[in-house]
Amino acid sequence: RTGRPFTGDESGALLFRSLHALRLCDAPTSSGGDDTPRLRGCRITNAVKCLPPGNRPLADEIMRCNRYLSAEIAALPDDAVLLALGRVAHDAVLRALHVDAATRREMMFAHGAVHAISGLSGGSLWLVDSFHPSRYNVNTGRLSEQMFLRTLTEAARLCALV
Repeated sequence: RTGRPFTGDESGALLFRSLHALRLCDAPTSSGGDDTPRLRGCRITNAVKCLPPGNRPLADEIMRCNRYLSAEIAALPDDAVLLALGRVAHDAVLRALHVDAATRREMMFAHGAVHAISGLSGGSLWLVDSFHPSRYNVNTGRLSEQMFLRTLTEAARLCALV
């Protein structure tokens, strides 16, 4: 592993291919080493900073890392768009934004869903949901490359990048 999110695995291959197709990244791959792709108008982070066993973070790992995610989100400009890759990321973003439990229940994760949320500084943010681009989700047909690209395109459209 490289220590960089979505680098050197199948989920990263799909993510970077899609970012490159939308001209949000200068390279279609990120395999590690010296090939750090330059992103345009976007950034990549993880809800959980460590690499949990089996790639399945425990609830306490998610909670411990949430303050870091909250700080990253607080640094974003108003009207930023957050693309949550999977339910864990979706739920972590809502917690990081201090969204109350009743509202979190109304903002259920669904692939392609778009949620308007109040940001930490009082401005507004967009949260766009996608199934995680994992090999499992792609191989089982839960997520196709076309589905992922459509959702990424919608996120980019919301922040006027395409």
